Amino acid sequence: MRISSLAIAFLLTITAGHAFADVRDDAKKQVEFGIAVAQRGLWREAIYRWERAAQIDPSYAAAHNNLAIAYEHEGELDKARAAYEKALEIEPNNTFIKQNYELFKEINDRTTRQDTL
Repeated sequence: MRISSLAIAFLLTITAGHAFADVRDDAKKQVEFGIAVAQRGLWREAIYRWERAAQIDPSYAAAHNNLAIAYEHEGELDKARAAYEKALEIEPNNTFIKQNYELFKEINDRTTRQDTL
């Protein structure tokens, strides 16, 4: 009985690993499709794809980063800030995401200051 319990636990571990790989693969496909449509100027479709990728795999920082860029492009600055912060929460040492967020904050803060003058 002990051997079969260990075998089942091993199989569940392997299956869980494959399931995670499938989830990440599905999310990557959505991200890639989002990039393709954003390059053609279809930002609403890109947002849909990146939102979908973040739903499929909430731990996929690239999906949140791309979503932040798209929200920023569409003027949805509160959503952009939240998406950047989520991406950094997932990957706090990702230099690319940090740079994007810092640039966003710099531009957004400058625009906000000019609006109050």
